[in-house]
Amino acid sequence: MTAFVIARTLQAIVVLILVTLAVFFLQHLLPGSEARAILGLHASNAQVQAFNHANGLNQPVIVQYFSYLWRLLHGNLGFSYKLNETVAALLANDIPNDLVIVIPAVVLSLAIAIPVAMYQAIRRNHLFDHVATGVAFVLYAMPSFWLGLLLVGWLSVSLRWLPSQAPQASNVGGVLAHPAGLVLPVLTLALASVALFSRYMRSAVIDTLAQDYIVTAKAKGAGMGALLRRHVLRNSLSSVITLLGLTLPAIFTAGLIVEQIFNLNGTGLAFFTAVDSQDYPVELGILLLIGTATVVGNALADIGYAVLDPRVRQK
Repeated sequence: MTAFVIARTLQAIVVLILVTLAVFFLQHLLPGSEARAILGLHASNAQVQAFNHANGLNQPVIVQYFSYLWRLLHGNLGFSYKLNETVAALLANDIPNDLVIVIPAVVLSLAIAIPVAMYQAIRRNHLFDHVATGVAFVLYAMPSFWLGLLLVGWLSVSLRWLPSQAPQASNVGGVLAHPAGLVLPVLTLALASVALFSRYMRSAVIDTLAQDYIVTAKAKGAGMGALLRRHVLRNSLSSVITLLGLTLPAIFTAGLIVEQIFNLNGTGLAFFTAVDSQDYPVELGILLLIGTATVVGNALADIGYAVLDPRVRQK
């Protein structure tokens, strides 16, 4: 297992280096030049030269790249001249807000999807299976912004049970102080995730139930409850583990639409605002963060898969 983890970590490091290369060269593809893109087209030549000198842009490309890597290793993701703050400080303020809605949404979706999918697999092609499958397809096909608006119209406008906006606070403590405002954003993300998790989990459970060792255990009189707990659940979770690894970058991306709808300050909304205002350092900093989260999420999913299925370690 140790050798597998080391090999997978080394692979992830190589891919991370390629991600940094991609983002680095994107900086050099900004309109005009990086200095013109950030300072504006009306910046004087003296201002452009001063910017290039201050940021090392007048050095050879290879030197610039290693300087860029050195800054990344020290947590320097760039500086937003439009917001007059570092990208790292901006993300440090926004990421906790993303975690506040994404983590509960993932936990809630798993708590619903896993038992529902297992019951669907046991009662395959019965009424409950057909109804749950139909609901899952509707939720999966429905855009998240439309689902969010439906929930606002129903639970906030019609029934007046919940506020239509997320808590308007500048820090995570202020957001958590008004938990009622988090219900609709969390519910919107969770319902969309339930559809995804349940479909994969149902298929995995059906495949597991058809395995020879399950059939043999049934023939020996093993109860369905014991089979599900001891064998079926563990051996069916591999697909869900893979999906969970892919949800790590969703911390920074899945909330984009939800943050817009419910006006929650987070990374998704920050990225949208940066694109709208052409704040390139923020855009590229968040892009690098998403790429890193994708690589790390896939590596963690592979390691989790290997823990559940020892055969993976031998490949």
